[in-house]
Amino acid sequence: MEPITKTELGLPLIHKGKVREMYQYGEDKILMVATDRISAFDVVFNEGIPYKGAVLSTLSNFWFDKTQHIIANHIITTEMPENLPTYLEGRAVIVTKAKPLKIEVIVRGYLTGSGLKDYKKTGMVCGIKLPEGMKDGDKFPEPLFTPSTKAQEGHDRNITEVEAAEIIGQEKLDFVKKKCIELYAFGHEYLLSKGLILADTKFEFGELPSGEMVLIDEVLTPDSSRYWPMDKYAQGELVSLDKQYLRNYLETLDWDKTYPPPKLPKDVVENISNLYLGVYEKITGEKFLTK
Repeated sequence: MEPITKTELGLPLIHKGKVREMYQYGEDKILMVATDRISAFDVVFNEGIPYKGAVLSTLSNFWFDKTQHIIANHIITTEMPENLPTYLEGRAVIVTKAKPLKIEVIVRGYLTGSGLKDYKKTGMVCGIKLPEGMKDGDKFPEPLFTPSTKAQEGHDRNITEVEAAEIIGQEKLDFVKKKCIELYAFGHEYLLSKGLILADTKFEFGELPSGEMVLIDEVLTPDSSRYWPMDKYAQGELVSLDKQYLRNYLETLDWDKTYPPPKLPKDVVENISNLYLGVYEKITGEKFLTK
């Protein structure tokens, strides 16, 4: 399949993110398209990853459906109207227009990644004091709720709960924290049954005109989560079945992590595509229908 790295649908383009493109669809709806673009270190690469967008969208829909008992989400329909291009099937959804909260949240169940770097420097992760002597891959006593700013450009910035409350208000923060911990616990337990560990994951929320808070964007995907195979973890290995694979590859290059990005070799592109397809099948128990 030829990767889809951009779309032109003849609809008003509201927002173009690193991966997703948002189009106005009617008065209060948005057509959200997951392209095959991939980014790392806030740089979007020129090469698209075959099937990636469809995997992200279909897997998000899977999780949105499974987590409705915890919190409502923005999905209206996954069916595409006949007047839109057929390549959107599986990679686009029509969603309710919601006002995104000005923070996003990472729930961390295990010490790794940027949290590990933070811990080594300060003994804390995002300002949360942790036991001494922890090492990469260690499970936290309780999952950590770590909010961050939503940068329009460049890096998001980790903030404390006090700072987050100043941005969105204490009542909303309390609600978001409760739901994030419940969502992480549900996802972690479900993935354990599939032989995977959910090390950490990002959640985003939006507010409907009614004031109801809903889950938006994507949920528990390889772009927004870190998964490890349980069998490898038991042997002391942290094997990334997510976008970390690309970051690890890029760390081997002489690249300063600024634009322009290096060219991704064909085998790296194929490996990422196969990784995303494999994760989808492992989580859902269904083979992804490639065309």
